[in-house]
Amino acid sequence: MSSYSGLDDGRDSRSNRGLLRYATDPGSSSFTQFLAAAAPDLLPTHGMNAHDQALAPHGTTIVAAVFDGGVVMAGDRRATMGNLIAQRDIEKVFAADDFSMVGIAGTAGLAIDLVRLFQLELEHYEKIEGTALTLDGKANRLATMIRGNLGAAMQGLAVVPLFAGFDVDIADPVEGQARQAPGRIYSYDVTGGRYPEQHYHSVGSGSVFAKGSLKKLWRPALTEDDTVAIVIEALYDAADDDSATGGPDLNRQIFPVVYVASADGTRRVADAALDPIVRSLLERRAGNPGS
Repeated sequence: MSSYSGLDDGRDSRSNRGLLRYATDPGSSSFTQFLAAAAPDLLPTHGMNAHDQALAPHGTTIVAAVFDGGVVMAGDRRATMGNLIAQRDIEKVFAADDFSMVGIAGTAGLAIDLVRLFQLELEHYEKIEGTALTLDGKANRLATMIRGNLGAAMQGLAVVPLFAGFDVDIADPVEGQARQAPGRIYSYDVTGGRYPEQHYHSVGSGSVFAKGSLKKLWRPALTEDDTVAIVIEALYDAADDDSATGGPDLNRQIFPVVYVASADGTRRVADAALDPIVRSLLERRAGNPGS
């Protein structure tokens, strides 16, 4: 996971001296608030200038779906800059902590910095309080951070993440009551509005097509392997209709980034495990690509 040393960029600056001064002061368990007070110039939104926002690489599309034992999140690998492909193998899904993950859509550079800060936020809280935030608490913290980017978002530099995780606090069901699924998905708007989602969700420019695909493919009591397969198929369908979404590229060996959060923790699905799933999908679609 991340550590505070990641903030040291080697500069002997006033900001770094401020960090040392504030580090020994008791205060909030929020790392973002600490950084805003000690070194605001290190925040992702500091000094943002949106007049060239069309030239900033943007990332899409992210999908997530729950299964009986947790939740799967996947993201395509394409970043666009206007009508150009800025990067073919960008990573947009990350482990937030041991039981949660976050995917990014929007201004790529700003979003990646926001994810790094969010990882530190969760780590800092656990070190200060001696316990991890609840999954709902993590979702709330991310909402607050997105709200802090509202000024840049209103100028076109929006960050719209998708957050998901395994809820370790779900108790065993009372006799006669249905078991509650441990996987959770949260979507956001640019103002920091937080919305729990049911079963599946997607964000980004290809989200309309991906969500339509998930609507057809998702069903209750899916296995983890089945869920990985349907999120990859949803990204394929999004790439078929959205030029900003990149499909699997076997020639370059570029596969979607796929994470799973379950009782065993958060882990990335290896490309070697995705290869046969992608090949099977392409083989099925070869005769009728639009089906």
